[in-house]
Amino acid sequence: MYLENISKRKNKTLKAKRIGRGYGSGTGGHTVGRGQKGQKSRSGHKSTIGFEGGNIPFFRRIPKYRGFKRTEKVEAQIVGLEDLEKNFKAKEIVTFDSLKEKGLVRAKPLDVKILGNGEIKKAVSIEGIKVSASAREKIEKAGGSIK
Repeated sequence: MYLENISKRKNKTLKAKRIGRGYGSGTGGHTVGRGQKGQKSRSGHKSTIGFEGGNIPFFRRIPKYRGFKRTEKVEAQIVGLEDLEKNFKAKEIVTFDSLKEKGLVRAKPLDVKILGNGEIKKAVSIEGIKVSASAREKIEKAGGSIK
């Protein structure tokens, strides 16, 4: 029988070597696998994230947060004029509910704004929705109204 003929054990897990427990533990003895001298051999050496060799760490050097940041910022969901041109007929009223039915806005939009992307040739009336200046101009030019 030779060593190469012995079958390998399945699910073999080895115990972790315990360092700093003398020469009989198999790891180092009194230097414990840390080498001879130097900062890394001493106790209390910080090799953690943020340690910069004695310098003031970066997160302490940067200025702290200032001012007020609004936590519940309301971002308007945008709808272009080309979407209104495709999905609405002439003299139809555009509201939150009609935009939801056509699938142009999410189920619960906090705010909706119509922007002047594209062209519109149908006269639609818009109620209760914010409209940009360029979109207002194009809608009124096509014969539509905004309330």
